[in-house]
Amino acid sequence: MNILITNDDGIYAYGIIELARELSNIANIYVVAPDSQRSATGHAITLHSPIMVKEEYIDENIKAYSISGTPADCVKIGIEGLFKDINIDLVLSGINNGSNLGTDVIYSGTVSAALEGFILNKPSIAISYNDLNVKKEVYRQASKYIVHLINTIKDKFDLLNDCILNVNIPATEIKGYKITKLGKRCYDQVMEERISPFGQKYFWVKGTMKELEQEEDSDIACVNDGYISITPVNIEMTNLNKINILQNIKMI
Repeated sequence: MNILITNDDGIYAYGIIELARELSNIANIYVVAPDSQRSATGHAITLHSPIMVKEEYIDENIKAYSISGTPADCVKIGIEGLFKDINIDLVLSGINNGSNLGTDVIYSGTVSAALEGFILNKPSIAISYNDLNVKKEVYRQASKYIVHLINTIKDKFDLLNDCILNVNIPATEIKGYKITKLGKRCYDQVMEERISPFGQKYFWVKGTMKELEQEEDSDIACVNDGYISITPVNIEMTNLNKINILQNIKMI
């Protein structure tokens, strides 16, 4: 099995390094990751400047590159460029430093990289850890759960022909796995306005997460309860319920 791994935390992040090393025991691993932090870039791709590529070292049996582009760029360049002569069987994005739960997936570079894999007709999984400043030993242990997941579904990748899996690992004692739906995330946003030493206005976007009531089968409730959340996510954004209603409105 050939697995392409990327992330949005950058090539030197513990999450991607430990995941790649652990998975190298069961598959051929190819890594293409951003050369710097690219969190919350969503599904942006680079069109108006060249994307620089640099060979990196993670481990002896792992072929790795960093690029100057976004997480989605990493998947495109990995599949259609650097490893175009290799049949990639699975795309993984992560392990992300911090969760990607609920409506936060819209902003996530991690989830968007997996969605890019889906667009390129590859089974794809986004993986995140529900904590920040995580030690590499913790990522190493978390990676074992991903190995177990892949071994469980490797003969069922056709399930991912119309979606990706968004996986979130709790930072508490793990009780097991649950299949979930996206919950709801909302923030009290603060736009902190400042003036640079050169007199230019700029803003820091800050805010705190609101405590919202979550449905029992949501990814947020699941992770808070100590379960690994597995959510099938697709890119079908059409509100099918509204099509007939709109078709019956006479447009001038």
